[in-house]
Amino acid sequence: MGDPSLKTLLENLPVFRKAADEPWQTGEGEADGALRTGESDDTGGMGDPGGSRHAPDPRQQGAGLALPSGYAAFADLVDLAPAAAFIRDRHGRYLWANHAYAHLYGTVPQQLVGRYIEDFDAPAEADRFRALDQQILTRGTPVRHTLRYLRQDGTTGRAVGHRFPVREQSRTCIAGIYVDITDHVRATAQRQEAEENLSALRDHSGLPCALLSANGRVIEASVAAAELFHLGLTDLVGRRAHTLLAPVPGPDLEQLHRRWNSLIARRTRRVETTAVLVDTHGLQRRAELHLTTIGHSASRARHVWAVITHQSLAHEAHPPLTAAQIRILSLLAQGSSNSDIAASLKLSRQTLDYHLSRLRHLLGAATRPALVARAYVLGILAPHAWPPRSATAAHPLSTV
Repeated sequence: MGDPSLKTLLENLPVFRKAADEPWQTGEGEADGALRTGESDDTGGMGDPGGSRHAPDPRQQGAGLALPSGYAAFADLVDLAPAAAFIRDRHGRYLWANHAYAHLYGTVPQQLVGRYIEDFDAPAEADRFRALDQQILTRGTPVRHTLRYLRQDGTTGRAVGHRFPVREQSRTCIAGIYVDITDHVRATAQRQEAEENLSALRDHSGLPCALLSANGRVIEASVAAAELFHLGLTDLVGRRAHTLLAPVPGPDLEQLHRRWNSLIARRTRRVETTAVLVDTHGLQRRAELHLTTIGHSASRARHVWAVITHQSLAHEAHPPLTAAQIRILSLLAQGSSNSDIAASLKLSRQTLDYHLSRLRHLLGAATRPALVARAYVLGILAPHAWPPRSATAAHPLSTV
């Protein structure tokens, strides 16, 4: 394989990297090329009748290939490249192959050289490969294409690369170099399927959910999420998440910020918390949020999925309640009498009556049952929890 052949081989090398365990092909030479297999065919032997002017590279002789010593580095590059490469004559006989190509057939280059396509491929595959060779010889120009072939494990593989004519010892041969893309195609198909499944889950589950960037911007969202905030889907995407939170300073919002920072720093993978959301009409509702990071590679999370599983009814903003008032509401929901509540909280009856009067005013409820109902509707008490507790309680057994 002369210098022009090596140059052509490298020029046709597929540009992306892939572990080779499938066929590839490339190569090209000139009439003065130095490829010699020691074999002869009907048109004459491949050897130099006058003898080589350069000592053959012993590393290539086992594969039937003699190279000028000045090209030894190039020979190593081609022979040990992960792309599967070959050269064969118009009769389908292998003149040269590298290790990656021989590996496809579970053998070594020395066992390929001098043998024919039919010695390694099934008749149907051999006919197909011969037809491709004849196409190259007829056209006289390189062709880039994708091949399907049968792998050693019985599965169908795919390879992409070039097949093209080369001149060796005054005759036209066929060279090829191919990169196996089987695993890449399979991974792409699996990713596409996963994305389709995720899109179906996002769009048809009815759950409000959104994909957020690390700086809290909405990247994509479900229709249910857009409806929750009374926004169009295109208006929700690109919005900062903090603009969807009610501007109510306090431990609730501070806790959400701490947990978000913990997610982004990968100190935790998943967080369940609550937050007060506000829509474009100014109505608020308390919601249970499930936040989950995506991926494991980077030191900081780049994306977070946010899913809302429970939410209160929308309501006008109400003044924040004290811990004592929330505790009174939880005891009311539990069915405790005024005497029991006063004793439990160590309050006088007069103080308790004052708190109940304030609660009726703040929540717009005139009776004990109405107070309890409003506490749940407004998201003050956690749904699906017994004994009743605050929706912002840090622990399931905590009452505030």
